[in-house]
Amino acid sequence: MAELPSFDDVAQASRQGALGTDPSELHGALAGWLAGGGSDAQDWTASVLADPQLPAPQSGDALDQLRAATVAQLEDRSFGFELLLPGADASLNERAEAVFAWCRGFLGGFGLAAGAKPPLSDEGAEALQDMARLAQAAPDSSDDEDDEDALAEIEEFVRVAALLLHGDCVMGPRHRQSLN
Repeated sequence: MAELPSFDDVAQASRQGALGTDPSELHGALAGWLAGGGSDAQDWTASVLADPQLPAPQSGDALDQLRAATVAQLEDRSFGFELLLPGADASLNERAEAVFAWCRGFLGGFGLAAGAKPPLSDEGAEALQDMARLAQAAPDSSDDEDDEDALAEIEEFVRVAALLLHGDCVMGPRHRQSLN
């Protein structure tokens, strides 16, 4: 399965490209764009960040690897999709904020690609609403084990929700097309 580049490599590439977004939010935006039916293109940053002036990532750099791995993971039939988040050595607050930023990015990218009335199942519509609530959340400052468990559950929910929305907007229409 395709592996995402490291959080730090994406952060550095984002700074070098003057993208003005953190790695988690950027990956969320890319995943949302792809899940909403956006095109897999070399110049994805311009589309995903709605700034046509942004240069395309260089072939093989961390941002190009991020695109390629995200496409492969969303298409992976074994549901190997991962969120690009800070490592376990980051504080619980940092990791929680990264999950919420990922959701904000996802919603932006998804909205740009899917438009106002995407073809969502009831479960997909509910997942999108839940993700919108998460995008508005802020972490509490605590480091207890219950919060670690809660964050792990939220991460898993977001991962599955992204796959569900990709299924509704990309895989479902693709399968219906192949049946006709």
